[in-house]
Parts: sequence; structure tokens; C-alpha cells
Amino acid sequence: MCGIVGAVSERDVQGILLEGLRRLEYRGYDSAGMAVIDGGRVTQRAREVGKVASLAEAIETNPLSGHLGIAHTRWATHGEPSQVNAHPHMSGDRLAIVHNGIIENYQDLRDELKADGFEFTSQTDTEVVAHLIEQYYRKHSNLYDAVKAAIARLRGAYALAVLHADEPDHLLVCREGSPLVIGVGIGENFIASDQLALLPVTDRFMFLEEGDIADIRRDAVSIHDREGTPVERKIIRFEHGSDSAEKGEYRHFMLKEIYEQPAVIKATMEGRTTDTRVLEQALGTDAANLLQDVNHVQIIACGTSYHAGMVARYWIEELAGVPCSVEVASEFRYRKHVIQRDTLFLCISQSGETADTLAALRQAKQAGFRAALAICNVPGSSLVRESDLVIMTQAGPEIGVASTKAFTTQLTALLIFTLALARHNGLTEEREAEIVKAIHQLPGQVDQVLALDAEIAEMSKAFMDKNHSLFLGRGSQFPVALEGALKLKEISYIHAEAYPAGELKHGPLALVDSEMPVVTVAPNNALVEKLKSNLEEVRARGGELFVFADSAADVKAEEGIHVMQLPSVHEITAPIVYTVPLQLLSYHVAVLKGTDVDQPRNLAKSVTVE
Repeated sequence: MCGIVGAVSERDVQGILLEGLRRLEYRGYDSAGMAVIDGGRVTQRAREVGKVASLAEAIETNPLSGHLGIAHTRWATHGEPSQVNAHPHMSGDRLAIVHNGIIENYQDLRDELKADGFEFTSQTDTEVVAHLIEQYYRKHSNLYDAVKAAIARLRGAYALAVLHADEPDHLLVCREGSPLVIGVGIGENFIASDQLALLPVTDRFMFLEEGDIADIRRDAVSIHDREGTPVERKIIRFEHGSDSAEKGEYRHFMLKEIYEQPAVIKATMEGRTTDTRVLEQALGTDAANLLQDVNHVQIIACGTSYHAGMVARYWIEELAGVPCSVEVASEFRYRKHVIQRDTLFLCISQSGETADTLAALRQAKQAGFRAALAICNVPGSSLVRESDLVIMTQAGPEIGVASTKAFTTQLTALLIFTLALARHNGLTEEREAEIVKAIHQLPGQVDQVLALDAEIAEMSKAFMDKNHSLFLGRGSQFPVALEGALKLKEISYIHAEAYPAGELKHGPLALVDSEMPVVTVAPNNALVEKLKSNLEEVRARGGELFVFADSAADVKAEEGIHVMQLPSVHEITAPIVYTVPLQLLSYHVAVLKGTDVDQPRNLAKSVTVE
């Protein structure tokens, strides 16, 4: 949510900023804007409500020419989506800032600044920061000192980029609780919320730490930590090609990312498994010691990542024999909890910047957990840097707001972790080898499911005129049903709910009729016979069933029952495989309904505020 881009260069930066904003559209936003200092030391600004394309049209009419600039996509938190609330915000006609995050004490600061004569034109917390920096600039006549003094007054989360026409050769950036990355060029440097925005101009990045302030110039970057001590941050080369951010032959990013799953699942297991076992040290140099006496696992996540954690609970308790709890991060961080001895705290997040998950991790580090393990897709993210153990998912950039390949790679990483933990709790070499073999079969099995795309597209037509849907699963397939329902509601706007199939008689059966399609996942496991009985309950009430079934499960297509045969898979890895057809079903329903598949309404890719 929200996106920042900035540049200082010998060349005109307007095009760089605009392309950066386009590449940040996946984050979710309602307005966009840009500020550039021109050769006459004048701060020019353009802001538009809606898509980046609207800003591009405005700039084409009235270009913003200059060598120093900042730009922003805003997702409303304070004040409605409007031009006056859009970023950049200015104090006077010379200082401009862009901001991600939330300033919690903005009202007190606003009252103070108004009393000092500052006039406000927006309802945002960001304009408060602009005037506060200007207030200190009048005292110090130095932008660095002004920014440093101002942020000492702020409470909350922020990533800030600030420029001033009186100092047209550099910009100041800082972060506290919101991500910010510096792109290192030759004779030019850049900043952004996400390195993806800067891939057309550089593949070298420095990640700011909490409390850092950086002075960005064409030929130099200087960074100070929160104590004011000069520090150096390691330059990291981005490992994914810039084509990761292009749709290529696919109609939508979501479809591209669904089809990338065989490759990214394989990448996630590479270097972490042999043919028969998991390489424990791939989790971290101290993994063996930290996993040795784990007596409980506490999983924290949000949204799709929470569903991945729910699947992992089945694996951890079955294979490792260790009790496991799974909780939504926004609930965990605001309640009192009892911490069992030697509990491992496991956080799951695609971006590694999810606000609630990060807050829960920081709280946990003060609460006496044995260690913290992160499952994440972004190498330089806060979650990764602040955890004791890390498993990177290797999904590459995921542009579609509705998560697909991030989910299946999270599951792959969680299964690898489970096997490493289970080895300390009596898992036999034979059982480990059996499951590792099944993991290696996953890319081929997912390819087999993708080959059913046309058939699933045909099945999706039955959902065109429906307003509600029910998803059912049993055991570890219940979280898969939850994820399938979430995907359908996210991108097609059809109301969808998921239940354990055994709960039908306890309420949901009252909803079943011919207008309520029921989607079921039915791998060939110990619960398949019970699941068949649940299907008959639906059929007897006139419900129309859409069943994704193992070819060995003997679920037959009949009147009112549509069956899609999936390849036979190992019971442990089945949740990963059975996720894919539900992704395809949701995608094709959304396409038929004409919704914005990659950027569904009201949603953001990276939820970096509460």
C-alpha cells in the first residue's frame, strides 16, 4: 500500500519516476502525484485522483522537467481520495514530501502548527510532516537537520522522502516501520518502496534499517543511524530479471504467476533438499541448535499467509509431533497470551513488511520465545532482517494483488521446515525420504494441473450468474478450501465461504440450493469416504457440486456433480497441488465477470499499515 519513487540524476527524471509508479501499481492506490525541482530552483507538482495513467496524461500536457524529483501512489488512510489529499504534499512553494505509513500523533502536531501560523489544505497526516519539517528548516536552514529534528517528534510508522528547492542537488529519506530502498546507479541514485520500481534503471540496492536517515545525491549516498552515527549499508544485487515485472504472453499478471508455480516451487526447494532429506543448515547456521528443543510452534500471519500457516499446523503436529497454534497477527498482537516453554515463533509474509505481522514479531522478541523464524519472499525486508532463522520462498516478484505463487512457495518452505523440525522429534529417515521424494514431484504434478486450464475455464461458466458460493474440505484441505474461497471473493467479488465438510449439518447446509454452487477438494486420503457422504448431503438439497478429485478417489460425475480429475499425489503434498485448480477457477470466473483481476477494488498488495 502506497508507493514511493525518487531520483537524483544528470538526466531528466520525469520518465524514471513515472515508470517507477507504474511498477508500484500492484500495491493498491487511489491517487498519484509527482514533484520535481526544475533548473530555476522551482518546485513543480502534479497530482491526480485515479490511476497513474491519469497523472501521465496531466504531465504530458504540462511536463515536469528537472534532475531531482519524488513521486507517490497513495492509498487513503487520512482523508478521502482527492487531489488535495494526494501526495506529494508541500509546505509553502519550495518543500515537498512523500510519505508511506501513519503518523499517530498528527492531530496534536497539526494543532501546534496551526497555532504557529501554518495553513492546511488537506486532511492527511502527511501534510503535518511537511509543515513540521519546514518549521525546523526555518530554524536550521539545513534540510538534514530539519528532517532529523522533525522525525524526533513523530510517533507511528513512516518512510519519508523530502526535497527543497533551496537545496536542489539532493533529497533526504528516512524510515521507521515502513520499507524504503536505495537504488545505486552511476552518476545517479534512486529511492523506492520496492526495488521492483527501479529495475529499469539499476539492479543494485541498499536497504535502510529502522531509524536510518539517508542523504541521496547524484554521486554519493550517506546514511546515519538513529543515533546520528555514520553507517554503511551493504549493496545487494537484485537476482530476478526485469522481465519478472512484465506480463509477457499472459493476459494478466495473476495468470502468469499461476503458471510460474512449477518453476518457483522448484526454486524454493533447490539447495534445501537432497534426493532423500532436507538440508537443515539451509534454514540458518544456528538452525540445528534452535530446533533441537522446540516444544511448541506459534504461527503468525495474515490473509493468504494465514491459510498457509493453517496447513502447516497439520504437518507440524502429524510429522513432528509438536503442538502448533496459528493466529491472525492483528489478533495476536492485541491480546494477552501464555507462552509455552521453548516455543518457536514463526512469521509468514509475502512482502516481509506486513504491519501487523512485523509488530507481532517485535512483540514476541521481547516476550521470551525461543527463536523467530520468517517465511518470506523479499530478501531485504524487515521481517527477514529481524528474524533468527529465515526461509526465502524464491517466488520472485508477485504483481497480482491476489496471491498465488507466493502461497504455494510458502507451503513448500513450510513443509521443508516441518521436516527439519520433525527430524529432532523422531521422524525416521525412511519417512523423510518418502516425503522429500513427494516434494520433488510437485513441479511435474502442478504442470499436470495447469494442463486442465481449458477444462477449468469451461467449468467457470457455471459461476457467471451466481452471487454466492460454498467451498468444502476436510483435514489439511480445509485451509485450501478457505484459500479458494478467498481467491474467488477477492477477484470476482462473489461472496464465498469455506467450511470443514463435516460442519455442513451444523448450519451451512441451510444455504444450499440450486443457486449456491459448492466447490469441493477431494484427494484420495483417509477422509475421502466421509467427504463423499458430505457431498451426498449437498446433492440431496439440490446443490450443484464442483469436485476436484484424485483419480483414485472414485468420485463419479453424475447429474448435479461435476468432477475434475487431478493426478494422484502424496497425502502430505496434496494441499499444494489442490490449491492450483482453485486459483484457475477463480481467475476464469473473474475474467468472465469483467473485474480488474490484478488490482481488485479496495485491496492492496502489501499491507504496511494497520
